Amino acid sequence: MGRGGYIYIITNTTHSVLYIGVTSDIISRIWDHRNKTYPDSFTAKYNCNKLVYYKGYAHIEEAIAAEKLLKGGSRAKKIRLITEMNAQWLDLYGGLIEDMR
Repeated sequence: MGRGGYIYIITNTTHSVLYIGVTSDIISRIWDHRNKTYPDSFTAKYNCNKLVYYKGYAHIEEAIAAEKLLKGGSRAKKIRLITEMNAQWLDLYGGLIEDMR
């Protein structure tokens, strides 16, 4: 049986950089971004630590396919997707932790 997964978008404080990722453990992965666990990574370099969008999938393969489609899309499409879920571009990490409890 497959394991579920998530796609997510994180940004910096000015929303000038969008990073799209996929993971099977979203809480830990966003924690890694926020705490710069990998200091030479793209997200550490551009201070991307604000979770503005995420979506869960029953199987990690579905999440990987969705990530590829999203990465291939325009910036305008990504902004529209974020705004539909999170109109004020709030950091969703705290709420995500609460929802997972």
